[in-house]
Amino acid sequence: MGRRRQDWLRDCIGRNASATGIDASALVIVLLVATLACCPAKAADQHATADFQKTVEPVLDQYCTSCHNSDLKKGGIAFDPEDRSQLIANKELWLKTLKMLRAEMMPPKGKRRPSAEEVTQVEKWIKYSAFGIDPKNPDPGRVTLRRLNRTEYRNTVRELLGVDFNAGAEFPADDTGHGFDTIGDVLTLSPLLLEKYIAAARSVVTQALPSQSRVPVERRIPGEQFAPDTSKPSRPPDGSLTLSYYKAATATHEIQAAHSGHYQLVLDLRANESFVDGQFDYNKCRLIFKSGDKVLLSQEFSRQAGKSYRFELEQDWDAGKQPLTLQVEPLTPNERQVRSLSLAVQAVTVRGPMAKEHWVRPENHERFFPGVVPGNPQERREYGRTLLKAFVTRAYRRPVDGETVDRLVRLAEATSAKPGQTFEAGMAQAMTVVLASPRFLYREEGTVPNSTDRYPLLDEYSLASRLSYFLWSSMPDKELFGLAAENKLRHNLSAQVSRMLTDKRSSEFVRNFSGQWLQARSIDSVNVNAFAVLSKEQPIDPKAEEKRARFRELVRKPLETLTDAEKKELEEARANFGRRSQRFAQFELTGNLRRAMRQETEMTFEHLVRNDRSLLELIESDYTFLNERLAKFYGIDGVTGEQMRKVTLPANSPRGGILTQGTVLIVTSNPDRTSPVKRGLYILDNILGTPPPAPPPNVTPLEQAAAGVKGKPPTLRESLKVHRNEALCNSCHNRMDPLGLAFENFNALGRWRDKELNQPIEAGGELLTGESFKDVRELKRILVTDRRLDFYRCATEKMLIYALGRGLEPYDAHTVDEIVGKLEATKGRPSVLISGIIESPAFQRRGENRASAVAVTGSKPIPDSK
Repeated sequence: MGRRRQDWLRDCIGRNASATGIDASALVIVLLVATLACCPAKAADQHATADFQKTVEPVLDQYCTSCHNSDLKKGGIAFDPEDRSQLIANKELWLKTLKMLRAEMMPPKGKRRPSAEEVTQVEKWIKYSAFGIDPKNPDPGRVTLRRLNRTEYRNTVRELLGVDFNAGAEFPADDTGHGFDTIGDVLTLSPLLLEKYIAAARSVVTQALPSQSRVPVERRIPGEQFAPDTSKPSRPPDGSLTLSYYKAATATHEIQAAHSGHYQLVLDLRANESFVDGQFDYNKCRLIFKSGDKVLLSQEFSRQAGKSYRFELEQDWDAGKQPLTLQVEPLTPNERQVRSLSLAVQAVTVRGPMAKEHWVRPENHERFFPGVVPGNPQERREYGRTLLKAFVTRAYRRPVDGETVDRLVRLAEATSAKPGQTFEAGMAQAMTVVLASPRFLYREEGTVPNSTDRYPLLDEYSLASRLSYFLWSSMPDKELFGLAAENKLRHNLSAQVSRMLTDKRSSEFVRNFSGQWLQARSIDSVNVNAFAVLSKEQPIDPKAEEKRARFRELVRKPLETLTDAEKKELEEARANFGRRSQRFAQFELTGNLRRAMRQETEMTFEHLVRNDRSLLELIESDYTFLNERLAKFYGIDGVTGEQMRKVTLPANSPRGGILTQGTVLIVTSNPDRTSPVKRGLYILDNILGTPPPAPPPNVTPLEQAAAGVKGKPPTLRESLKVHRNEALCNSCHNRMDPLGLAFENFNALGRWRDKELNQPIEAGGELLTGESFKDVRELKRILVTDRRLDFYRCATEKMLIYALGRGLEPYDAHTVDEIVGKLEATKGRPSVLISGIIESPAFQRRGENRASAVAVTGSKPIPDSK
């Protein structure tokens, strides 16, 4: 600023400052500082513009603006606007440009493409000028307060209190964002969910904590421990004893009574039935429960639809062995057996003797109340305070302030002082409040104290939580807490990551990350009609079509209008269709088969992580994981038994890699046929990381496009070819269809086929980037060679999103590229990907608050709770 301008500024300020009593020199200094503070940003903009004109604009003019100009504006993009500053500031446009250049989708095939050097210089300008990334201090991203999802809640409660709470059944499904249920922006807290959290807190604490210091001795005898007679009742895996309604049976167990006295016996059982043809089963039986020769219970049972029963009984015993007997007597031997009715005896619980001199400390009392609870009130207060401080520190996953602990102590004392309440009941009430607190339900994060960094490091307790919820979906363990307390976790990060990945709890990472990224979870609920799928693969039979048409005609008629001949014809048609359906029943997706398919995908991913094998084996490998049922379904011989195990595939097998596993093939199909569009979209989104935009409205359905094929039923390839002729559909389907059609040899059930509609399947094609292939094997080879960097980048982005709990932004491009470079150098080792994420600034530091990338309706900030 020149001398004359400084004098003018001082004179202007002086005239105004004299009226307010403010020192004019001070105001000048403030304004000068403010002016100079703007200079770096302005200089950066000028540098970005100059760099754009020098390195980027020539490349755009040479390769892009012939289509993407203000006149043609193909794809809605123009690289030659009058206002260049708006173009340079459009980060969304440059992110799209970066993805298109890297995927080699622009310029399109047949057009001249920039050299590798030119692409690199455009990439650098986009990242470090358009996005404004500082490679020495990259923005780690916005702060998002994350609620525990259902899986994390269940695992955290189990780790904290030892209770396996079924959060999946008790809480509504978590919302997802960017494909994952770990995204802070969508994990909102509704009033209904808050009520469920409060109820869950009560339930969990009640199950975990004993409410008294002394209780009668209790022994639980599982039903399976009752020795049967010669009728050999069945023994399910849950430890119960199954007794049929239809056959007399006796089962006994002998228990040792340590002392003479009064005892309580509790019998838990369930009356089961299996459905058959919608008919009722009127059979009955009587269950007799005896202690020695004394009948304690004689109860009649008819069909009860799975109803549970609990019978509480009393008995006086002398010290010594006491026989217990369960007997079933059929009551309707002449009644027709329609269903399978049975009694499942879950357990007999024996309590006693009831005299207090024989009472003992209850189970879990030593865990939660170690030593002896003091009788002195002051000592008991300090004892309770010590216990609560330790519990709250673990529950909140960081040290807790004294005021919070004091309030909880006062609550515990007020509860235990009520008539009929105990010290244990007061502590349980305080712990219930802790589990309903936002500081438990949300993952609170802090930063290193007194940091002057723009992006401060997370404190070590926050880092411990990020680590444990990333790799275990649960709270930190004692070792992580200990290192955080000593401020040594960051210095021992590599060793801790290795330890955590070898711990069995890391199976949660395998199940939850791969289950959502690769969509293996969806196999449990996806709907596929095996009969409809397989019927379409049968040779076209005109006579069979006539019979089906006749059957539909008869079914539509009112039954009372049918002649005797028509009724007989209808009955025969139903029998024929029933026999045909039975032939396809072996291919139905049963629960066991779906479970095996999901395990195949999870075990493939786990095999790579545990053995640090190349991530490229997710796409192409010579092995998979099978049991006998799944192997037969795939048509692979030599696998026996129900145990899933690694199986080397036959030479030249089209299997190998997740893309040809049942999970992916079925999840990307329609209920009655394959969907090349869904399969192609899956690869673009989850393998190559370049998903197409959402389809435009009012797109012609594929079934209507099929009407354009004359003379024969069209194959899906033929229908899609007609569909692609529409201008609205062409650009996206040219990307998706070749990828999806490569998998047409696999039907909607994931089974191999050679023909569709009795016509040979053509699986070859050419990608938009120019690579051609003859079948799915050659496509997989292209993906792991020519397109491997796209896959590395996609895998990195997906895992970053899962770990950080937020969508990625343009400023994350540098972090992603750093990790991708390391993956390429190590041939795709998973350990490099995981450690690269954990060591990145995005994982280690906290960024500034900014607008969310995901719109959340009705979300509110969670207040700090002490």
